[in-house]
Amino acid sequence: MRIGILSDTHDQRARTAAAVQLLAAEGAEVLIHCGDLTSPDLVYECCALPCYFVFGNNDFDEAGIRRAIQEIDGTCLGWGGEVTLGGKRIAVTHGDSTQEIRRLSGQRPDYLLYGHSHQLADDREGPTRFINPGALHRAVQWTVALLDPKIDALRFHKINTK
Repeated sequence: MRIGILSDTHDQRARTAAAVQLLAAEGAEVLIHCGDLTSPDLVYECCALPCYFVFGNNDFDEAGIRRAIQEIDGTCLGWGGEVTLGGKRIAVTHGDSTQEIRRLSGQRPDYLLYGHSHQLADDREGPTRFINPGALHRAVQWTVALLDPKIDALRFHKINTK
């Protein structure tokens, strides 16, 4: 199972649509959004694939975003949570709360996905691989990531759409 990872879309509809299209073309079977959609409308840009979402520090319309996630039959993980995909435990949070990162990493998942910094990252700490896909707003390069947990392969992709 390939997992498309995106974060910090900040209401960038065209860029988000291009990112989702690219991830689907690269074989993503599910999407995980690591927060900072900023509006419920961005949820609909992600609905081409089954989706998981967490809230970010700029997601002020929490109720509206939850409603949109329900409408597309997505899964809301609140401010942080864990799912099992492809036989691997995957924790997801936005990354703005060190307390939430500590809580999730303390459960020793296979992967911890996060955003917030607008900078891509791929680090390993003990049994956990920490992945930040980058951002689709206010970043030197707009990036997303594709993870194949079966073979522990990760690729970052640039998004060139304005």
